[in-house]
Amino acid sequence: MDVSWIPGNADAVVVGIAGLAGVAGTIAAVVRGRGAPSAPPTPPEADRPSSVVAPPATAEPTAPPAAPPSPPAVGDRVGVGEQLVTPVDTSGSITESPEAPESRFARLRSRLGGSLATVFRRGVIDADAYDELEEALLLADVGAGATDEILAAVRARLVKDPTTDPHLALRDALVDIVDPAADRSLALGAPGDGGARSVIVVGVNGVGKTTTVGKIARLLIAERHSVVLGAADTFRAAAADQLETWGARVGVPVVRSEREGADPASVAFSAAQRAVEDATDVVLIDTAGRLQNKQGLMDELGKIVRVVGKVAAPSEVLLVLDATTGQNGLAQARVFSEVAGLTGIILTKLDGTAKGGIVIAVQRELGVPVKFVGLGEGADDLAPFDAVAFVNSLVGTGE
Repeated sequence: MDVSWIPGNADAVVVGIAGLAGVAGTIAAVVRGRGAPSAPPTPPEADRPSSVVAPPATAEPTAPPAAPPSPPAVGDRVGVGEQLVTPVDTSGSITESPEAPESRFARLRSRLGGSLATVFRRGVIDADAYDELEEALLLADVGAGATDEILAAVRARLVKDPTTDPHLALRDALVDIVDPAADRSLALGAPGDGGARSVIVVGVNGVGKTTTVGKIARLLIAERHSVVLGAADTFRAAAADQLETWGARVGVPVVRSEREGADPASVAFSAAQRAVEDATDVVLIDTAGRLQNKQGLMDELGKIVRVVGKVAAPSEVLLVLDATTGQNGLAQARVFSEVAGLTGIILTKLDGTAKGGIVIAVQRELGVPVKFVGLGEGADDLAPFDAVAFVNSLVGTGE
């Protein structure tokens, strides 16, 4: 490069700049060369493998066949109309094995405590003894009318035969008023007949209806009935969740609504339809708690009973009463009986020693038998009512 025309020492600067430009150009060329992939060398004709066949130019890639939809897993919810059904394991195994019904009352009767066990034990039957008996009966929530009837029956027995043991005379009078001949069975037909008979469970808030429905399901499963549960308490999402838990425990499906406040009669209707379609023996329907003096809610309950009757006429309408409410429960029972046509009573929380007599009071008031009693929080602490065993537990005598 001729730099003689540049004055002074500036020629050295120009030469340096030119050199740097040349180096930069060389580096850029190298980088561009690395970024572009080079085609592999073509092997000679003789070296090409003869087993490789090129695909036709018009061939399209073949998509794999679509997999069939998987059936719903246990616990997943599937839509049925406007409702949802929680499927269950139908292989015949259940998470927990319910206790046989016939052994329940024998195991639980000891919890009633024998609240009348000490009556007439002084050996002298006088006015004080009868006063003591009257007080004990009233404290046991037998009620004034039933108490007078029992006192008269005991006196009549002792007058007829003065040698009779007064305690046994009391037992016999109680057995008569409790009425062991009353039909306390559920009108559900034979297990496996697929009759889709409906059982509607009603009551006020807080008596334990949802838990009772789950326990009845366990009883029916122990008797080899097939069951569908209907979560018609749509005002509490927790009630439907709780019923699903019970369904999973004993292996029965649950029909529910995902919408809080949905029409409970619609859910009950869908549950009854499901039972008919599947030839299920029993559909058990849980309802929302309602105060007996709220006319709108009581009318809604009447609608549930009517709507279910369009698919499967209710075989049973069971009122759940909290035994600890005593005589106050009778006011509830009267109104529910007028609206829903009760067929039976379930007394829960009957493990208090002073409240057993409500069985007598409610039967005498309504003319409707007590069919089940609840004696605790356990899953099997609901027992078919046994009149003789119940009286024996109150007075502290054997079978």
